[in-house]
Amino acid sequence: MKTSDFDYYLPQERIAQTPVEPRHSSRLLVLHREDGSLEHRIFWDITDYLNPGDLLVINQTRVIPARVYARKPTGGRVELLLLRREDALTWEALVGGKGLTAGREVIVEGGPRAAIVADLNGSRRRIRFSEPVEPFLDQVGQMPLPPYIHERLSDPERYQTVYAREPGSAAAPTAGLHFTKELIDRLEGMGVGFASVTLHVGLDTFAPVNEEDPQEHKIHTEWCHLSPETAEKINAAHRAGGRIVAVGTTSARTLESAARLAQEGQIVAPFSGPTDLFILPGYEFRAVDAMITNFHLPKSTLIMMVSAFAGRELILSTYQKAVEEGYRFFSFGDAMLIL
Repeated sequence: MKTSDFDYYLPQERIAQTPVEPRHSSRLLVLHREDGSLEHRIFWDITDYLNPGDLLVINQTRVIPARVYARKPTGGRVELLLLRREDALTWEALVGGKGLTAGREVIVEGGPRAAIVADLNGSRRRIRFSEPVEPFLDQVGQMPLPPYIHERLSDPERYQTVYAREPGSAAAPTAGLHFTKELIDRLEGMGVGFASVTLHVGLDTFAPVNEEDPQEHKIHTEWCHLSPETAEKINAAHRAGGRIVAVGTTSARTLESAARLAQEGQIVAPFSGPTDLFILPGYEFRAVDAMITNFHLPKSTLIMMVSAFAGRELILSTYQKAVEEGYRFFSFGDAMLIL
């Protein structure tokens, strides 16, 4: 297995720059793993593929406005992109600016002072603020859209799911962006259940794998939480014959992390903490029966995960068909339902 095995050609114009309105009017490519057949629908039609007793597992994380600007003592402007909170005052961050080494201080524009306490790798730094930075973010922070999105986002809430509750992500769990309150109500009225987990998404999610052998790639850890109540809901749905449908790769990663702790008669157990689970082809899924997901970057850990779920050749041929059919790719793009 080589990283190049997960590469594909994507014309620039296929990368979605803006979200569609309403959310549930995005296109939906339905992939049947059993025979490789495809159906072209819109997301609202997902009701045709779900049954009473199925359980959709959603990631209720909320993206924080994590891009902030600061000034050096000399007056020079620098950019900080907050990636992961380590404690009340300390964050791992990406820094943009020269000379930002351990020991240097900056002042957030409209916010607290920040000291760089450690150089990590590349442009990553560990930063300690003089007071908690979260109360300032709504005023001074900007939404950290992925680098392939060049259009300005007029409404920051369009980069949040309608069920986002727990602040902590540097990127949205984008499969969930297609849901509207109307669609959720319609599904619940059919007898389809919902269960919430939390995984705070890091920007490493979008990073390509640079190693020739993907197994040598150091997978990013992300904090996730699956409560005892959610675990019981998932196990009960499974026992009753319902399918566990992961809404996005983040929900899938949380479910499969919790599956590693499952006891006899369970498919998941409660779990809270960092996960380093790296899902590659050959992995046997224990908790996920179906998956809703967007179209992922070439050579990313996420296309490797969906290839593990549906088969590499089938995913790559499906992506090629999606390009030919004019589907929109990546965060603000269209969706797939993998059955």
